[in-house]
This record gives sequence, C-alpha cells and structure tokens, in this order.
Amino acid sequence: MSKKNQKSALISVFNKEGIDDIARKLSELNINIISTGGTEKYLNEIGIKTEMVEKLTDYPSIFGGRVKTLHPKIFGGILYKRDSNNDNDEKEKFDIPKIDFVIVDLYPFEDTVNDSKSHQEIIEKIDIGGVSLIRAAAKNFNDVVCVSSTHQYEKFIKDLNENKGDFSLEQKKDYALNAFSVSSNYDTLIAEYFKNGKLRIKKSLRYGENPHQKGYFMGNLDDVFDKLNGKELSYNNLLDIDSAVNIIAEYWNDKPTFAILKHNNACGLSTRENIYDAYEAALEGDPVSAFGGVLISNSNIDLKTSEKINNLFFEVILAPSFDETAINNLKSKKNRIILKLKSIDFSNKSVRTCLNGKLFQDKDLITDSSEDLTIVTDKKPNKSQIQDLLFASKICKHTKSNTIVLVKNSQLISSGTGQTSRVDALNQAIEKAKKFNFNLSDACMASDAFFPFPDCVEIANTAGINSIIQPGGSVRDNLSIDFCNENNISMVFTGVRHFKHWYKKH
Repeated sequence: MSKKNQKSALISVFNKEGIDDIARKLSELNINIISTGGTEKYLNEIGIKTEMVEKLTDYPSIFGGRVKTLHPKIFGGILYKRDSNNDNDEKEKFDIPKIDFVIVDLYPFEDTVNDSKSHQEIIEKIDIGGVSLIRAAAKNFNDVVCVSSTHQYEKFIKDLNENKGDFSLEQKKDYALNAFSVSSNYDTLIAEYFKNGKLRIKKSLRYGENPHQKGYFMGNLDDVFDKLNGKELSYNNLLDIDSAVNIIAEYWNDKPTFAILKHNNACGLSTRENIYDAYEAALEGDPVSAFGGVLISNSNIDLKTSEKINNLFFEVILAPSFDETAINNLKSKKNRIILKLKSIDFSNKSVRTCLNGKLFQDKDLITDSSEDLTIVTDKKPNKSQIQDLLFASKICKHTKSNTIVLVKNSQLISSGTGQTSRVDALNQAIEKAKKFNFNLSDACMASDAFFPFPDCVEIANTAGINSIIQPGGSVRDNLSIDFCNENNISMVFTGVRHFKHWYKKH
C-alpha cells in the first residue's frame, strides 16, 4: 500500500489505559498513527511508532496545550468527503492528510469537579479539541470511524480483528451515535456546573428495587439532607424518602405533623399540638405497616419523642432538626438512618421512563384549600370537618391511585391504595380502620377522583362517614349528591383531580 493511500488513525487521549492494545492492533494492520504530545510520548516509550500532529500541521502546540489539533490539516483530513471530486482536489492542493480513525478520550471534567478542584482547574479540564475531533469524525461517519470513550476499546479491537480495518456503514454509524452521546453528555455536565457550581453525582447503590437489579442515583443528596447516622441508602430507601419529603411539604407550615410511610404511601399521619402526640397518633394509624418504614416530621424531634420512636423498628427518620440528646438516643441502633432535612426547592417537572422513551410533565403543585371548595350538598361541613377534609385531600394527592383516604381529628385512620376499583379502595380502607379499632362515625373521606356512581357514598354512609371531599366532574355527580342530601351527608368538590399512577421522580 502506498503511503498516500495508507489508512491513518488520530489518537489523542487523556487516560492512556488500554490505548496500547489499540495502537498495537492498528500497527499490525499497517494503519499509520498520528498522535498528540502526551499520547505520542507514551506510545513511543512502549515502542509504537507514531507521527506527531505538529509535524503534519507545521505548527506547535500553543497556549499550554489549549491549541494543538485545531488546524485545517487535521480537521480537513477528517471532514473531507472521499466520494467528492472537489474535496479530493482540495485535499491534494492543500496537502491534507487522510484520517480514517479518530480515537479520543476527553479531559475528565466530571472527575475534576467531583474531586473539589479549584474553579480554574475545572475550567482547564473543559476539552475543546477533543470534543471538536469527536463531532467532526461523527459528522463524517460515512468515511471515518470515531472511538469516543474507553468503554468502546474492547469492541473496537474486536471489530478491527474481524474487519481487518474495514468497517461497514452501519458500524460507523453506531460509533457516530455513541460519539454524539458522549459530546452531548459532556456539554450537559459543563452547563450544569456553570449553572449550579457543582454536578449531580452518579452514586452506585447496593442494588436496585430487587437484589438482582443494579441501582444508581444521579444527583446531590447533600442538597436535600445531612446524614447523621446509619448505613448506605438503598434504591427503595430513596424512593420512600422522596415520597416522604413530598408529603410532609404539604404540612410544612402546619402544627407539628408526623408521617410514617411504607412502599411510598403514608400508613400513618397526624397533626397535633406537639410532635410526641403527632407521632403517637400517626403510629396508631397502622402500627403493623409502620414496621421497617420511613418516618418524617415537620418539627424538631426531642428526647421524649425519640424514646418513644426507639421502640419501633424503622429504616429511616427525617426531620428539620433533632435535639442532641435525641440524636444520641436514636443512634443506639447503628444501622438506623438519621437525616436532617434541609429546605430545598425541587424541580417543578417530573420525568419517568416509558416504553422506549420518557414521559415529562409538570409536577402536581396544587394543594386544595378552603377557598377552592364548592359545597354541593344541602348539609354544609363545619369548620372541623373542612379541616379534616383538606387534611385528607393532601394525603390523597400523594397516595397511589385508585385511592380512598379516611381521616378523623387530623389523624389518618386508614387508606385504600392502588386499587383498580374505587369501591375496592373504599372497602379496603374501611376494613383496615376496623382492624385497628377506629370508630368511623363522623369520619371524613377523600377520593383522588370523582364517583361515576353513588356506590362509594352509599358504602361510606353505612360505615358512619358523614363528610366527603372529591374532585367532582362526573356526568352522574347528581346521583352521589342526591344520596348525600337524602342521608344528611356533607360533600364538597375541589374541581382538581389528583391521580398518581406512578412514583414521582425529580
């Protein structure tokens, strides 16, 4: 093969690990290697012949290495179209080398930020030439193979062996796809740093939802809480904490409120004059489900409350503050996770994977208030009932649909969650309340969606429930309203539906 038609590979990498195997394979295939300063030095030291970029460009690396590959001879060699007569003529006229492979490992911007380097050090680790090489090679994927990350090295060597240096168009396109992903992610990290002064950290978890699944968290938990004690947080811990933080936010400015969550749903929640009583009332809601749950408070945890809490086996407790004596008491169980909750504004968007894509939506930021209520029955709810109806509505909003929530005296009595039928949800809630010996007489009921038939209000009436909150909006609303009027039940409409078909993510 003539020198003029010989294939060439440009190698410019920060991390030298594994690049020697690639370089040796390229040499075996008589592919000329062009490299930059550090890479050229490394390859020469291990006996692999290379050609320096500076020799091709006739221009030195300048500005401390900021400018070395940014030259028409380099980018011309990557970008010219092999099937274009005009491009080939210009290539000859300007003595542009032919570059068929571009192998780049970018400056470690993310690692530099996470290692708490200085701002100037971080800025210097914003790769310019490398990203430009990647984009150029990926753009001209018809003619150039772009290897843009160390994760591709093994695959690239395998493809070289199988193809003897010749790649199909489909293979080149696959490499280009990865290249643009690398470039996009890299720019996203830089933008995030400039916006927030830090990056969301990808953290490996012990496992995912189940032990056979890998799990990761991308974000900065230090923004949300200070960890005071306990083992590493799990995937399921984080889901429960997310639900706990979102539900307690509804009561953040209320009197002392305590919530207990299990599998992302509240199994106990109460508001009282002090946090000790709030915890006791929350636990009464479902002391069985509370076992191994997540606990959260909107108020300081004192020693007396911590002593009561200590009798329960639980995974996580969160509060805005703890008395020092309370912390020491709770630390008696070394694996118990204690988190001091910070005030934080979360994103107003939610996202989840769906099929082969993602679903995005605005978060449900509406909290039902007394001003939003429309009384639709002859009997009006009294002040205490309105308070309980709104209390129940807040819980309902954060409980998996279909759901029914039963409340009495600012205490969650029970709920029916995640049922395919609203009647099933109500029956589940009633049976659960009876199991824990709650008197449903004069209790209030909340539903996350309207009643298409009067069956739910009929069942509620039989159980002793006498006040109901629901969105309204069914063409058969009058059937439920008429039954309530006939049986002296008050009912209010909010005009807002609070479906929750999946767990919220930030």
